[in-house]
This record gives sequence, C-alpha cells and structure tokens, in this order.
Amino acid sequence: MAETLSQWLEAEGIVASEGPGAIADVGRVRALLIEAAQAGEAISYSDLLGKLGHRFTRPKMRALCRTLDAVDQAAAFAGEPELAVLVVRETDRLPGQGWWTGSSEMRGYKGAWTGAEPSAFVRAIQQRAFTYWSAGDGRFG
Repeated sequence: MAETLSQWLEAEGIVASEGPGAIADVGRVRALLIEAAQAGEAISYSDLLGKLGHRFTRPKMRALCRTLDAVDQAAAFAGEPELAVLVVRETDRLPGQGWWTGSSEMRGYKGAWTGAEPSAFVRAIQQRAFTYWSAGDGRFG
C-alpha cells in the first residue's frame, strides 16, 4: 500500500506524483482554492483540473477529491474554514457526491443533495471561506 496520497495516485497510474500539475499536490490545490475564496467564487472540478494542467476525466476527478479531503483536513487542523466546498459541478454549482457523503453528517446536514435547500446550505459554508480569506489580515496560505 502506498504511504502518501502522491504515491497512491502514481501507483494507480492516475497522475505523476511530482511536478507543477500533480493532482496530489495539496499545497498547490490549497493555493488555488484560496485564490478562489479570495475572489469570492466557487470553481468547477473541470476548471480546477485545468488549472493543474489536466483535462477532466472521472479518474482524475476522483484523485482530486482525495486531495480535497487532505486540504480540508489540514484546514480543520489549522482552525480554518473548509475549502473543498468551493469545488462544484458545472451543472448545478454544488459539490459532488463525495463531499456530501464524506462530511455532511459532521455538519449536521441530512437533506437532499440537489435543489434549493442544499444550495443554501453550501452557499453558507462557502461564505465562511470567502469571508475568512478575503479578510485582508495577512492570511495568504
């Protein structure tokens, strides 16, 4: 079994573990999400993969989701708001299934994953990231 996310991705043949476009580069993905938060914008899975130099494929999206989990774990440890909530589907601008099943129970949400109710729920969580990273108090990642 691979010891790190990068090693697992490389072992699975999904992406190289090193280089500027490595999907497993938690620091790079975090920096891109902080940029989106500072701009007050969500970003699609496809756009985030594109910023990393990749075309959208399901295996690459799944690899990205593992990296997003690592980004949020680090944020929680640092007392920062989550950032993975900023990564959304292009169709409905909501996070994918993994986000909902991975931690929505921790947040107390038990409703549907599509529609007005989850949209409002997601916007509230996204707003925490927008507010935190646009505060202009020296938090630059």
